[in-house]
Amino acid sequence: MSVASDIEQKLRDALSPTALEVTDDSHQHAGHSGASPGGETHFSVKITAQAFEGLNRVAQQRLVYKILAEEMAGPVHALAIEAKAG
Repeated sequence: MSVASDIEQKLRDALSPTALEVTDDSHQHAGHSGASPGGETHFSVKITAQAFEGLNRVAQQRLVYKILAEEMAGPVHALAIEAKAG
């Protein structure tokens, strides 16, 4: 299974989002710190979930980082998050 698939599955299981898009942006960071020749190190996540209701932007991002702690400690070097309630 790919890192992107793992990210998507964990977020779906934990947050039951109404919208979710996971994009591997690694190709944009080739040669930069943390980039791997095989990719799967830099991602963008756009997610809409009821679980974000009442949370500010920092709290929303902390929730996503908590769910993806294993990936952030391992293969993922950078994660851009666009989260909203809904």
